[in-house]
This record gives sequence, C-alpha cells and structure tokens, in this order.
Amino acid sequence: MTMDSVILKTAIRFLLPLLLLSSVFLFLRGHNEPGGGFVGGLVASGAMALYAMTYNAAAARQVVRVSPRVLIGSGLLMSLSSGLVPLFLGRPFLTGLWTSTTITGLGELHLGTPLLFDLGVFCVVTGVTLVFVFSLLEE
Repeated sequence: MTMDSVILKTAIRFLLPLLLLSSVFLFLRGHNEPGGGFVGGLVASGAMALYAMTYNAAAARQVVRVSPRVLIGSGLLMSLSSGLVPLFLGRPFLTGLWTSTTITGLGELHLGTPLLFDLGVFCVVTGVTLVFVFSLLEE
C-alpha cells in the first residue's frame, strides 16, 4: 500500500530529516526533562512509517539501511551492558557511572551508562515499531 500523492511525496523529503532531527533532540533532552530513548524511538519510527506509507516498505528499508531485528538485538545488548558495567566495578546493577571528555568545538561532555541505556531503549523501540510497520505494509 502506497499513497500516490505528489504533495505527500514532496513533503516527506523535507519532513523526514526534520522528524529524525527532532527524534535526536528528544533523545538527548531526556536526561533532565521529558523525552529520552522511548519517545525519541517512537518519533524516529513514526518518521520511517510515514516514509514507508508514502513510497513502500522496500524503499523505507533502504533508507534505514539496518535491519530492524539488528536494531532490536543491538539495543538489548547496549541496555544490558549498561547495567552490567557497574557489576564489574562492585556496584549494584544499573548504577549510573559517569566520565567527562572534552571535544573541540563542543566543549566538555559528560557521558555515562544512563546514556548507553537510553540509546539501547531508542534502538529497541525503533526496531520493534519498524518490524510492525514493515510487516503490516508488506502484507
């Protein structure tokens, strides 16, 4: 099922990058305010679902470039590893560990295991939703 609207096909070319950028914004904002991996993953998969409905599932799979099942597996692995790292350091499961690094142009960044956990949630939510969407559109 594809939509044969010239307006929608033209609009999705501009909307897809904007929706994916807002997905990244929601993902990065989620540590201090509402948002995070779950909401960011839903927005990203919603953008891809709109693209898939506009063109077709095969075209959307080419845009994603990664199998949704690989996203699910890698997301689960990231989330699990963010919880296991503190165990190796003698701390409780899912304890937040932080490190600071300086990147030229961006300044000092504070990276930690909660960010890795959120990235895993982002990948799992995106992957699961895309599996559903692609399966429904390919039927």
